[in-house]
Amino acid sequence: MSVLVRVKVRDGCQDVALPTYKSEGASGMDLCAAVPGPVVILPGEVALVPTGLFISVPPGYEAQVRPRSGLAVKEGIGVLNAPGTIDSDYRGEVCIILINLGKAPFTVTRGMRIAQMVISKVERAELEVVPELDDTERGAGGFGHTGVR
Repeated sequence: MSVLVRVKVRDGCQDVALPTYKSEGASGMDLCAAVPGPVVILPGEVALVPTGLFISVPPGYEAQVRPRSGLAVKEGIGVLNAPGTIDSDYRGEVCIILINLGKAPFTVTRGMRIAQMVISKVERAELEVVPELDDTERGAGGFGHTGVR
């Protein structure tokens, strides 16, 4: 089953590949950089990288922007707000917040695959204020409650 996501390409960005699934079982489509020229991200720095794309995600769905594992492990490049959320009513350009957690400068070039986008169904929640919550075995146990290793 698939869901239709409409895409508009910014003028001058027709040379940048549209998001694509790179394998039959891939969950995410690769997003490419639509930078006018090379962008160097120094270690510890953040850059907002345009994709040249505007998308229309149907109501009841969202687009999640996630890091590419290869860039993360080989270069230390991540998506700062991962997963970034593109709501169904957002119509601005899709831009990726990249962070360089590596030890060397990283250069983003036009057309480079920089992140991946997953289209996911979402449910809206209704909140109900109650005087007490139900008990569970875990209870209020938080970070590290079940052990570090």
